[in-house]
Amino acid sequence: MAEKLLEVKNVSKIFRIGGMLRGKKLVAVDDVTLSIDADKPVILSVVGESGCGKSTLCKMILRLHTADMGTITLNGKDFADKKSYDPLQFKLDVQPIFQNPYESFSARKAVDTYLFNTALRLGIAKNKDEANKLVDDALKSVGMSLAVVKGKYPTQFSGGELQRVSIARALITRPKLIIADEPVAAIDASMKMNIVNLFKDLKDKYKVSFIYITHDLSTAYYVSDYIATLYRGCLIEYGPAKEIMDNPAHPYTELLMNAVPRVGDKWKEDLVMPEMEDKEYSISYCKFAPRCPYATDECRKERPKETFLGPERKVLCYHPLYTKEG
Repeated sequence: MAEKLLEVKNVSKIFRIGGMLRGKKLVAVDDVTLSIDADKPVILSVVGESGCGKSTLCKMILRLHTADMGTITLNGKDFADKKSYDPLQFKLDVQPIFQNPYESFSARKAVDTYLFNTALRLGIAKNKDEANKLVDDALKSVGMSLAVVKGKYPTQFSGGELQRVSIARALITRPKLIIADEPVAAIDASMKMNIVNLFKDLKDKYKVSFIYITHDLSTAYYVSDYIATLYRGCLIEYGPAKEIMDNPAHPYTELLMNAVPRVGDKWKEDLVMPEMEDKEYSISYCKFAPRCPYATDECRKERPKETFLGPERKVLCYHPLYTKEG
């Protein structure tokens, strides 16, 4: 069995909405299991409508939220094991890229100071000369340079340029895993493909894996090695990107495919699933059953188990649209 860079096993996250007495529990992530092998860098896209649990899952992997159930391990070290947790090493191994690059940088500070701080404070560079080279190399890897960026403020860059600076900052630590949470959502459509192309290039050049959280299914199709589809906190389909998007096995994934008209378009929340209801998160049977055109009585009695459609593909459905027999 291949060693795992990241392993998320039976992970759940529960939030309480409202007061302690009359508040409701919302299971934002519900028993999710997925992994990334250590020996081969990949881009894993996590897709689904707003509120499906994508960002919550991302924040648990980044240690911004603590899982209520299940385990998350990085390089074989359990997140819950405080003795083996090294905060500095974690920052070196795992780097985030957030949705809006303008929120990642203060308007009052030149953007290159962030890159220098990353290189010096994390001990990657021993002095300013080493930091200069590291920062320049990182910027050149994303099509920029220190000469172009030095002394400039966030407002002096376009959204796409500033997101490239964010990516360069993440690369300074030579991470093993980059978690990109909606990284092209706030970028002009003409720049979206430039950013996702950059992910593909960096994956191969630096041997770094990406978790790409996105609404933009067309870019996910283009950039991904694997896709994980979430619905109401559940991982309902997982596998090689081309297989899933060319031949979806879950009715919800099929619905998403039909809702994407062209590259760069973003799903509208009322296009796929209108009237999001809190009660759907607490359903004990198939959470998609109330909306599924193929649902039967079986679907409304008990949550389906994972059905494996191949060595790397699984679906959470009693009546998958695709089976091993075709």
